[in-house]
Amino acid sequence: MSRIRAATARSVLDSRGRPTVEVELSIGAATVRAIAPAGASTGRFEARERRDADGIGVHDACAAFRTEIAPGLVGRDPREQAAIDAWLCQVDGTPTLERIGANAVIAASMAVAHAAAAAAGVPLWRDLAGAAADDLRLPVPEIQIFGGGAHAHGRIDLQDFMIVPVGARDWRAALDWSAQIYRAAGELLRASGRLQGVADEGGWFPAFDGNEAALALLVQAIERAGLRPGEEVAISIDVAATQLHRAGRYRCVADRADFGAAAWVERLAEWSRRYPIALIEDPCAEDDLDGWRAFRALAPPCLVVGDDLVVTDAARIRAAAAERLIDSALIKPNQAGTISAAKAALDACHETGIAPIVSARSGETEDVTIVHLAVGWRAPMLKVGSIARSERTAKWNEGLRISEQLGDPPLARPNLPTR
Repeated sequence: MSRIRAATARSVLDSRGRPTVEVELSIGAATVRAIAPAGASTGRFEARERRDADGIGVHDACAAFRTEIAPGLVGRDPREQAAIDAWLCQVDGTPTLERIGANAVIAASMAVAHAAAAAAGVPLWRDLAGAAADDLRLPVPEIQIFGGGAHAHGRIDLQDFMIVPVGARDWRAALDWSAQIYRAAGELLRASGRLQGVADEGGWFPAFDGNEAALALLVQAIERAGLRPGEEVAISIDVAATQLHRAGRYRCVADRADFGAAAWVERLAEWSRRYPIALIEDPCAEDDLDGWRAFRALAPPCLVVGDDLVVTDAARIRAAAAERLIDSALIKPNQAGTISAAKAALDACHETGIAPIVSARSGETEDVTIVHLAVGWRAPMLKVGSIARSERTAKWNEGLRISEQLGDPPLARPNLPTR
């Protein structure tokens, strides 16, 4: 029986040049590592990372791991993931893991998963899938083309304008289509003098006059790439509405407009009717439940995705699903704090009939754990960011390798509306 024989943590850098926690475990002759991601727009109900007094460093979180977690990890069997995760939460002792830090805890939990796979001599995705590993499909990628909101200094208000290659046969075709659309969007921005650079997650940083202009140009980019909007490639938007919500109203700087809740949800519903939008994420603020109810009452032709509202929490997902506020939920392991809690949230999605979307964060690294989780857990969709920047392409490329090992199977087929 293989057991963890050494454990340590160090401060490394994420895609924004900010420190984050890497945990390294030794098991047998193998060494495994996992790195905690970090979000820019975070829900107030999610697990809390620990930062140093300067608000940036993670030396205290690493020290807490080395003194309080590492001694208890050494000698454990990494195949006991659930027991180890429960122990990690017990050691921290706070509901949001803020004492030791969710950044240290999730890095430890992910590293344990890798250690279990190393002990079995198989990739993580295969270890997670178990006996069904040869019958897997890769998730449909959800890929950012334009970045906005907290990812692009508020140049446009909505946080993500994304594509979903619903008509692609397999993972490689989905990435090829996405890259073609990404290049087409860049060409259109350059030709009109609206290209400002690249946003946090690799999507283009545009100078639009309003949020709807991004939707219109995204449709043009899909067509310029020779693909059919709504049939072969759908649009997905992350509103991240909590960032726009102040005193009961939604303020859009790019639109020079201030909306009451009723006008706001009608605006979003109108966009979903006019453009081939398959998913709308966080249409209303995390504490504006009346807004969520009003949006669902309008019955727009798209799936409603919860992120800040449910924060990868099984109980919150069940509650939102019971009230029919959401059709889908993001699964972000660092929001939950442990792999086991994230898996419980994913299971809650399946139990309540909503679609889980495994998701990375805006502050990412070369760590590719999220791809293995999405494949091994049979998630129908995966959200990583854009098709550019190495912290993103590391994950898309890992999917290519996994797809090859599986014989390039057809993609999963989530039940998305097409037009």
